[in-house]
Amino acid sequence: MSRILIANRGEIAVRVIRACAQNGHTSIAVYADQDANALHAQLADVAIALPGTTAAETYLSIEAIIAAARQAGADAVHPGYGFLSENADFAAAVEDAGMIWIGPTPDSITALGDKVTARQLAQKAGAPLAPGIDRPLRDAAEVEEFAAEHGLPIIIKAAHGGGGRGMKIVREISEVAGAFESATREAIEAFGRPECFVEKFLEHPRHVEVQVVGDGRGTVVAVGDRDCSAQRRNQKLVEEAPAPNLSEEQRERLQRSAEAICAEVDYRGAGTVEFLLAADGTMTFLEVNTRLQVEHPVTEAVTGVDLVTEQFRIAFGEGLSLSATPEVRGHAIELRINAEDPGRGFLPTPGRIETLTVPGGPGVRWDSGVRAGDTVQPAFDSLFAKLIVHGPDRATTIARTITAATELDVVGPATVLPCSLAILRHPAFAGESLGIDTQWIESQLLPEFAPQERPAPVSGDGITRVDIEIDGKLTTLGLPDALLTALGSVGGTASAGTGHDGDRAEGSGVSDDDGSSAVTAPVPGSLVDFLVDDGAEVAEGDEVAVLSAMKMETRVQAGAAGTLTHVASVGDVVAVGEAIARIR
Repeated sequence: MSRILIANRGEIAVRVIRACAQNGHTSIAVYADQDANALHAQLADVAIALPGTTAAETYLSIEAIIAAARQAGADAVHPGYGFLSENADFAAAVEDAGMIWIGPTPDSITALGDKVTARQLAQKAGAPLAPGIDRPLRDAAEVEEFAAEHGLPIIIKAAHGGGGRGMKIVREISEVAGAFESATREAIEAFGRPECFVEKFLEHPRHVEVQVVGDGRGTVVAVGDRDCSAQRRNQKLVEEAPAPNLSEEQRERLQRSAEAICAEVDYRGAGTVEFLLAADGTMTFLEVNTRLQVEHPVTEAVTGVDLVTEQFRIAFGEGLSLSATPEVRGHAIELRINAEDPGRGFLPTPGRIETLTVPGGPGVRWDSGVRAGDTVQPAFDSLFAKLIVHGPDRATTIARTITAATELDVVGPATVLPCSLAILRHPAFAGESLGIDTQWIESQLLPEFAPQERPAPVSGDGITRVDIEIDGKLTTLGLPDALLTALGSVGGTASAGTGHDGDRAEGSGVSDDDGSSAVTAPVPGSLVDFLVDDGAEVAEGDEVAVLSAMKMETRVQAGAAGTLTHVASVGDVVAVGEAIARIR
């Protein structure tokens, strides 16, 4: 029996905790202050606090997680996905601390996790590639030069990480500088690294990927393939396995190319090789995710391979349980359940889940990090659960997924479910031709959705730590701020966004007695930039500020014309409806 620390939160932490129980391992959870009562912290055999409320202080802090692992006597660390899962320095720190890293070697993460180096390896392996600059960009001028040579559109990408973050499509040369700055900001926030590169962008491609596992000694096996074309903001909403409407020749080339790319670095553990497939059949290598994917359950459903157990086997020296690509059994679809409102352009909508009714039925699987009464936290990703459905064929699986999604009821945060149901019912998705691509949702479906009711603002209550003496020994207690407030104690934490003299409004353009109107935050988050200077003239509809919420950037527009005055400061955490500027 090994003691495994899960360096993550939410539904993926719960998934790994359950795999630990199934395989006879002790699970160790870590949690930020606002996650003290979260499901993953409750289900784990051991839970260790990471004092802090931001990702940087907690789930992105190598020092804090290594300290927690040592405190808990962990033998191994599973990183989940996101956060530090593709950070070679973290993998090395785990191994330097004498623990087993359940993932690829630090060298493999560096080679494949860096999209620039991965492009070079893919070229060596014979995978097709779109034109691009195969090194980190120095500045926006380089992007402009590339666009002049290869034409528009282009895409600027973060060299490290994944999940669609730090990716900006540019269709006008005037947009290059802003897109470069935005991609760099998102890359730093999500992955802690600023490097970006540029590629020629393929319009309206499908997103097809191959799940692989490797033993670290040169053997890599493609477990199966998936289609993840239903995306918004370059992040997936609906995934399915196997990828439909591929010829046997295409499927074979994808799977063997994925194996060859990963074999170049003696890949160890689970990983995913992603490709774009154009309408004319052209395939282009995209990237390698050196971790478990969010959508791994659909591959598990159609192959019978437990990918987390496979990660354990490889990490603990037992080797692969399979020697060749397994036979596919039926079809599977996964819906990501995100707290976002399609009717407001997929704005994040963190909030308390008042009620939660989970569906059932043949082939239905529910992976979740929350229960009724829990809060979808604004500081972290908007994904809080996944609905996975398996059936004997694609048509049956679509029908089962629609039934299950209709039964699913979430009261509190707005969710992407209306969009997911529209996708499943649309002939472009459900038809035999599979006529959707990675831009289809935003170009075709987005205008169809009405805004949902906004949840109540998330309480800013956290944990206050105080040193007290018990039986002559000094110890630290973490006390909920709500409890301290109820007891009339001093030291409670103010809720986010109350630091500007109560200057709140329900929406941009609301006039006050002095004739000015407020520019308000459409989402709770951090103010990362003002796009216009204090005192500048703006027109109605101009983009004036950038907020970062749930790892995504949202641009705030002026609701009226006039002279803009900054109210908030860059770096402030603001609540929904809080004024960040005023227009007179």
